[in-house]
Amino acid sequence: MISSVYIHIPFCEKICAYCDFCKMFYNEKIVDKYLDELENEVNSLYRGELIKTIYIGGGTPSSLNIKQLERLFEITDKFKRNNFCEFTIECNFSNTTEEKLKLFKEKGINRLSFGLETTSNMQLDFLEREENLENTKETIRLAKKLGFDNINVDLMYALPGEEISDLNKDLEFINSLDIEHVSCYSLIIEEHTKLGINNIENIDSDLDYKMYQTICGFMKDNGFNHYEISNYSKEGYESRHNLVYWNNEEYYGFGLGASAYINNRRVSNTRSISHYLKGSYLLEEEILEKDDLVYYEIMLNLRKSSGIDLEKLYLLYKVRLEYNELVNKGLLVLDNNNLYIPEDKWYISNEIIIRLLEGIVYE
Repeated sequence: MISSVYIHIPFCEKICAYCDFCKMFYNEKIVDKYLDELENEVNSLYRGELIKTIYIGGGTPSSLNIKQLERLFEITDKFKRNNFCEFTIECNFSNTTEEKLKLFKEKGINRLSFGLETTSNMQLDFLEREENLENTKETIRLAKKLGFDNINVDLMYALPGEEISDLNKDLEFINSLDIEHVSCYSLIIEEHTKLGINNIENIDSDLDYKMYQTICGFMKDNGFNHYEISNYSKEGYESRHNLVYWNNEEYYGFGLGASAYINNRRVSNTRSISHYLKGSYLLEEEILEKDDLVYYEIMLNLRKSSGIDLEKLYLLYKVRLEYNELVNKGLLVLDNNNLYIPEDKWYISNEIIIRLLEGIVYE
C-alpha cells in the first residue's frame, strides 16, 4: 500500500556548483506551467490512498512566490492525509520569508528542512551558495515562534581545504540553533556539476573519515541519535518520510526527475522540462525480479541503526543470509532477529553490504 508522496520542485534562484539534482533557474512563467502539469500528473496517478508522509523537495521549493506556493498547496490538498501526516518542505534561508513561513504553517507543513551546508564564507563562495548566518539564526527563531518544532538543517563536510577545526565551527553553530534533526553529507563531486567540470578533487580519504568520526561523536555528545548513516535526530524526530525509503516501502514520486516505487516497479521521471510540460513524464522504469527485491530490502535497511529484520526478510522472500563470518569479525551485529552494521563500521557499509549479498541462500 502506497502511503507516502514525494513532490519535486526543480526551480532555484541560483545553481550551486556541486548540485547534481534535477534543477533549473527560476522562471515565473515556466513555474506556472509546471504547476499546471504537476496537477495533471497527480490527477492521473494518485489513487486516493491515505497518506502518512508528504515531502516537497528540490531544487528550492522556497524559491516560489506566494501565489505559486498557494497553487502548490492546492495540489497537495488532493492527497488524503492521516491525522499524523509528516509534511515536509525544503527551504533556503535566503528566500524563506515570514510570509512564506506563515503560509507553510497555515497549509499544514509541520517539518522544515533547510540547506545550510557550511558556515565558512570561503567555502560558501566555493560552493556558490549565498548564506548569511545572522539571517539563518533569525529564520530559525521566527520559525520556532510560529510553532515549527521539527526542523532539519543540512551540513556538508569534506570540502577542499576544510580542516577539522572548520567542521567543529559548523557543528557548534548548528547545535546553537537548537533544532531537532541534522543531515550530514560528505561532498561528492559529480561529473556534470561545475566542480566536476573544473576537475576539483575530493579531499584525502583519511581526513574524510576523521570528519565523519568527529560528526558522530559531536552529535552523540549533544543528544542526537545516529539513526541512519547520514542522519541524526533528537528522540522521536527521525524523518518518517526518509524512513519510508530506508524501510523499502512504496511511495509516489511526482514532478521533474522524481522517482517512485510502486507495485514492484522503480520509476524515474524525465529530467527534460519540455517533455514534462507536454505531459510526457516517464523516463525509465525498472520492473523488479526477486533478486532485485531482496537486494533493495537488504541494502536500504542496512543504512539504519536498527538494521534489517531477518524474520521479515524470510517471510517476504524465503531467503536466509550467511552472516556469521561478518558477525565474528565485528562488521555486523545480530540482536535477536535484527542484523545491523555497528556505527563504527558505517563508513565502510557498502563493502559490508556487498559481502553480505554474496551470502544469500534461497529456499
